[in-house]
Amino acid sequence: MKNIGKFLNRRRVLLGAAATLVAAYALLAGPASAITPAEIKSKGKLVVGIQAANPPWGFVDAASGNADGIDADMGKLFAKELGVPVEFVGLEVANRIPALTSGRVDVLFATMAMLPDRAKAVQYSKPYVANSIYLVAAKNTAVKSDADLAKLVIGVPRASSQDADVTKHAPAGTTIRRFDNDAATIQALLSGQVQAVGGNVFYVKRLSEAKPDTYENKLEFTQLFNGACSRLEDKELNAALNAFIDKIKANGELAKVQQKWMGASMVNFPASVEGVPFVAK
Repeated sequence: MKNIGKFLNRRRVLLGAAATLVAAYALLAGPASAITPAEIKSKGKLVVGIQAANPPWGFVDAASGNADGIDADMGKLFAKELGVPVEFVGLEVANRIPALTSGRVDVLFATMAMLPDRAKAVQYSKPYVANSIYLVAAKNTAVKSDADLAKLVIGVPRASSQDADVTKHAPAGTTIRRFDNDAATIQALLSGQVQAVGGNVFYVKRLSEAKPDTYENKLEFTQLFNGACSRLEDKELNAALNAFIDKIKANGELAKVQQKWMGASMVNFPASVEGVPFVAK
């Protein structure tokens, strides 16, 4: 009985400690309070989350150490619209939404494809750029249909649109290897760790810089649209983002950003995306 009593007392102590840790974690990782454009102006800077290693969407320039790319240019333009300096935070695919909801960043311009599941956690703006998701492999790799994926080892960035599409289309039992970001996924294909990858519209260009005339898009899975993301409760910030996107579409600045990085421009986007509201309720 004495040993049982000691065990129960120890168990209570451990459970109490665990509860304390869970409570502390909740305080640290819980959602941040809403932020408005006025509060961003008051604190004196806009903190933007971008991808740090996914050119030309978002990346850190090796020579200057500065953030660059489509999303970096969008962040700079929005900060200019608010009249404050911009600070960029480089993020991996899987930690984009946690960085926003925890308040680490104010807004995401981070290759955020408009997906219904994500729209449950973050508030999208109107779209500002289009993207497509492909299966990419060497030209001599035979891929004609989804069934052929079962024969391949396929790499994807973890928790990305590519991850979702490849997982959806690949037959049961297909080997899918998940990497931290797009750069690591591309390197895995170049080094032979995988035979194909789930890629976006820029993957073949990036692969060709390392091995010219070697890779091609095999299957197109989805056409997507990217939007800026704020927290669900940030209604004023969402309204400001939508007004900003309307403005740069009308005055030609959005077309200039797209032309600079993509070699083409697009400003006619769908009025709605199923399951993804553009306006905060």
